[in-house]
Amino acid sequence: MSIALKKRLNISLSDETREFLNVISEREKKPAATKARELLELALEIEEDYNIEKLIVSRVTKGKQNTIGHDQVDWN
Repeated sequence: MSIALKKRLNISLSDETREFLNVISEREKKPAATKARELLELALEIEEDYNIEKLIVSRVTKGKQNTIGHDQVDWN
């Protein structure tokens, strides 16, 4: 059995961003840190999808039809 350890990340937010985060978290009755984590995870999923889509478009343009592995995606 593996236990996932959480690590903290300290970030600085503008006053406007912090206020908006507070509004959202209060509306959803969640701690601001929890809502910030959820939003960050969503942003990372969107970034991942964007990079996968770039690879797919590149492969279709070049006429390649075979499958690729997750490790073949260029994350840069």
